[in-house]
Order: sequence, then structure tokens, then C-alpha cells
Amino acid sequence: MTTAGVLLDVIDLHGEVTELGLDLPGVMDLVVRKVLDLVRAQGAAIELADGDSMVYRAVAGSASGQLGRRVDRANSLSGLCIATGSWLKCDDTLVDDRVDLAACEAVGVRSMVVVPLSHRGQCVGVLKAFSSEPGHFSDGDAAVLGLLSRVVGTTMYWATRYGESDLFHRATHDDLTGLANRALFMDRLHAAIAAARRQEARLAVMLLDMDGLKQINDGHGHAAGDATLMEFASRLNQTVGDRELVARLGGDEFAVLLSHAGEVDDIYALEQRLRAALARPFEVAGLQLRLSASWGVAQFPRDACGADELLALADERMFKAKRARKALDEEGQTDSGLFI
Repeated sequence: MTTAGVLLDVIDLHGEVTELGLDLPGVMDLVVRKVLDLVRAQGAAIELADGDSMVYRAVAGSASGQLGRRVDRANSLSGLCIATGSWLKCDDTLVDDRVDLAACEAVGVRSMVVVPLSHRGQCVGVLKAFSSEPGHFSDGDAAVLGLLSRVVGTTMYWATRYGESDLFHRATHDDLTGLANRALFMDRLHAAIAAARRQEARLAVMLLDMDGLKQINDGHGHAAGDATLMEFASRLNQTVGDRELVARLGGDEFAVLLSHAGEVDDIYALEQRLRAALARPFEVAGLQLRLSASWGVAQFPRDACGADELLALADERMFKAKRARKALDEEGQTDSGLFI
């Protein structure tokens, strides 16, 4: 791509960011996807500083499975970029002692370029592009990423003018329901699994899918659907309790991280409470609407030992429950509509 073409793409990106407004997660997702073409990267990520770690908050390309991954801030190129406030380039991770080699190998990185993201003069994160080929990036690629980093940094500034904690909250929570979003859920799940390994403890993941939301949207409008989503989220959150994490992963899909209730009896008791909580009609705009849900549960370490494996198994069990509910509906049988 020519220099003029790159500049035009960056200008177009500014316009798209303006349209997104204060949607920080949306801006970050847009930017990492654009990076792939602009610097011919195989993967891209935005990492935000969180204590002693750098956490992947937006990913694209070959990094798509790494949302929520933590990297040691003190022993990584991203952490050094935060400390220096300057862009950094690594031509070969195998011979560069500034990088976290284990993390690079896990993602398949041989070369990368990292630029800082600043908010009110303080560096809070980095924009990173990487490739499986050594020596892939030039100084010009770093300059292009620098232009994109200014877009994200400006968005961070305006998104946080209404409160010092708004940046983190907007990046980690769902706007409609106020629940944790997918990025925060994955971050906490990875951390909970690591803690459970150290303590030889158990945990569980529950995935839930609402049954009937489409009919509500089609029959009563999306405003009624949004109100139902919010009420569903509220009931789910109240039933689970403050000690566990409830997240909206997207659409009508929710997840619960049961880091304190990993035993079979605990999970069964939670399911009984959910049946009771969701059996009541949903009162929306003067209407009494019926809504059911299907869910699946996977336990660590009994069922699986990794985050992706746990989620895949819970998802499989959720859809099995959904098919069973649909079969009962077709046979004219009725029950609470909730299955595991």
C-alpha cells in the first residue's frame, strides 16, 4: 500500500471513530482490525495496564483467541513501552531479551511493534501489531501505529472526562445491562483458573442463552426486548450473588463464573434459585411476558483444565439443553423451560 493510501485509510478511520463516539470498546475493536491491513500484520492487540500486568482488551487476526490474556508488565515489551512512553520494535523474539518469550511463543509471535496509548499525559496501555515472521515491521509501520494510537488516546480522554474510573468501566462492562463484558469475563476466568490450580480448588462456568427474546423483539419491538434483557440480567445477577461474576457475552448470551461455588451441590442449588427467579413473568411496558432460558455448566478440573475448553463444553451442554426444551415444546409438554 502506498503512503498516500495509508494516510487516506487513517483519515477514514478518524471518521469511523467519530461516528462511534464514546464507545471505547467499539473504538478499540475497530482499531485493531484496521491494523491488520495497514501494517500487514497477522495479529493485533490493545493491552491496558492493570496493576503488574498488561491485559489484552481488544484483539484481531491471529490474536483473536487471546482476549483477556495477561502479560507480565515488568518483563515484556509492552511493559517497557509503558515505562518509556516510546514506540518499540522487536525484529526477532528469539534473540530479544526485552520480550516475554513464553507469551510470544503461546501467540506465535516472532516480530512485533508496540506504540504507547496515553491518557491525560499518562501512558495506560499499548497498541501492538505482530507477525510470525522475523523482521516483518519497519520504522514506517511504527509511525502508522503512532497515528492510530492518537485516535485511541483521544477517545480515552473524552470517554473519561465524566469520571476517573469511567475508562476501565466502559472497557470492561456492557452498556445496556451494566454487567461485565466478554473481555472482563475472560480476564477473570483466566485468573480464577490460575488461582484454583495453586489452591487445588474447584470452579465452574455457566453459559446461559435466553429463549424467546426474538419473539419479544418481533412482537413488541426492540425497546421491549432491551427492557427484557435488562430485567433478565438483573434477576440473574441478584440470584447469583455478589461473590460470583455475571457477564453478558453478547446478544442474548450470558455467562457466570462460579469461583466460590464449584461443588456439585452449590451448582444444583443455584440452578433451583434460577428456575424460581426466571419463572415469574417479565413485566415490560404494561405487558406480562414469558421468557425461558437454557444453560450448560462445565467444572474445573473435573471437565476441563483450560478456559477455552471449559467454555466450549458449557456451550455444548447449553445447546443440548436448548434442543431438549424445543423438543418438549413441540410435544406440547410444559415445565419451567430451564434445562442443564
